[in-house]
Amino acid sequence: MTAYTALARKWRPHSFAEMTGQEHVLRALANALASGRLHHAFLFAGTRGVGKTTVARILAKCLNCECGVSATPCDQCASCREIDAGRSVDLIEVDAASRTKVDDTRELLDNVQYAPTRSRYKIYLIDEVHMLSAHSFNALLKTLEEPPPHVKFLLATTEPQKLPVTVLSRCLQFNLKRLSVALIGSRLTHILQAEKIAFEAAAVQLLAQAGDGSLRDALSLLDQLLAFGNGKAVEADARAMLGTVERDHVLRVAEQLAAGDAARLLEYARSLDELSPDYAQLLDQLASLLERVALKQLVPGFEGDELHPPELLARLAAQIAAEDLQLYYQTAILGRRDLALAPDARTGFRMTLMRMLAFRPATAPAALASTPTPAPTPSPALAGAGAAALPAGSGPVAMAPLAAAATTAAAAAAVAAAAAGGSDVAPAPLNCAMPDWSAIVAALELQGAPRELARNCALLGREGAMLRLALDPRSASMRTRALEDKLAQALSRYFGEPVRLQFELRDDAHETPARAAERLEAQRRAQAQLAFEADALVGTFKERFGASVLPDSVRPAKPIE
Repeated sequence: MTAYTALARKWRPHSFAEMTGQEHVLRALANALASGRLHHAFLFAGTRGVGKTTVARILAKCLNCECGVSATPCDQCASCREIDAGRSVDLIEVDAASRTKVDDTRELLDNVQYAPTRSRYKIYLIDEVHMLSAHSFNALLKTLEEPPPHVKFLLATTEPQKLPVTVLSRCLQFNLKRLSVALIGSRLTHILQAEKIAFEAAAVQLLAQAGDGSLRDALSLLDQLLAFGNGKAVEADARAMLGTVERDHVLRVAEQLAAGDAARLLEYARSLDELSPDYAQLLDQLASLLERVALKQLVPGFEGDELHPPELLARLAAQIAAEDLQLYYQTAILGRRDLALAPDARTGFRMTLMRMLAFRPATAPAALASTPTPAPTPSPALAGAGAAALPAGSGPVAMAPLAAAATTAAAAAAVAAAAAGGSDVAPAPLNCAMPDWSAIVAALELQGAPRELARNCALLGREGAMLRLALDPRSASMRTRALEDKLAQALSRYFGEPVRLQFELRDDAHETPARAAERLEAQRRAQAQLAFEADALVGTFKERFGASVLPDSVRPAKPIE
């Protein structure tokens, strides 16, 4: 019985022309080989399964091909065949994860000074090089600083940030990208056709998506699917193996949303529970479908893909208004993000669907609104602050497109008021005059440094989802990407929709909460000093003992709340 070779090994590229993607790396290497400008150390960085060691091995063949150094090795000479077979004595492959000790590295490098046995170069290919110890890096660094002319180093890593800068600075670094779904799908299709395996395009699309940028992972999944499906790659088997929900269910959810029938939508969502679906994945697939429908609306010629045929997209594009579509997509991805915070995944999924209908633009869903109530007209001040006028005659939960976000409490109040036929519903925070910044900061779920960044800012205004903040120049050093992201996330939770921040260093009349607290503390301290100076007992001490008051030692009786 012939041993089975995994597809990832069987179809590993043997030349640059067979590589999938990574054109930016291949072009640079081909030019270097053609011009003879060959560095002594190459570093290939990238996530798993994108071709780091494959590129390194092909480069080794290019360097040692008996026909000469070029970007197109002959694949026929003894050197090329030995490298392909993994038995070239002049290509020393090392897995750094299993040889981390400095003694291992020294033993490896002891023979660097000797000429290659039969090839043009002695090549060291060190995979996962970031796993070497600090002492091992020091041993390697000495050779990288003064390499013999007959030695080349090919290093590969998934975590280049863990390499010492002294090593990085001595390498020519290439960053390999994650592969797109289209590239992975094209490669899988080519392999299935070459192997004469029956397959469905939708199954290939699912595997390409599940590969998550890694062709090797996608090929491993294909091997698994062929075993699962008895030698065939069909959509039903792929969904069963990957645990994805059938697309018909996602389509039915989208159709119920288009109809705006809350009762039927929730009943269908309840029936999905019998399938024990992955609700996070279900929201992902719903968002993916809505994105394709939006593309169809904007670009009528959009042809969709294997999972979203054009006739399906055209039908949904005609059924769902553009502003509803944008709201549904936004709500789906926010619901996906907050799913872990829900009491359980099913509840979070159903609540996400209810939010989609509860905050539909223009009119309230019939199932949630009892009687139409004229919406209040915002004042000019509110309109100037970004308020969206509600259409006359619309229900209390009517909102402008993409401005329907609200806090969870506001959402609940809107639905409750609609059910009761009430008319006084607070608009979403981003759709009305902005509250006092100090009040917003006090309400944010922030502690430590992110909270201090917020306290040292003042609100200048907003433009759509963009908040303009004046940052106190004294606190400019606090502005880091990590703290900005945490503040933006907290504000997004507060307002119920994604918020972007724009910082401006301003030292003018805009008072930050931190400066306001300092001013109040100074006032309290001054009052305390005056009261202390006026105290009769203090006066007695001054007269009899010549005492004096140290102003900085006087503190208010109570700290600022």
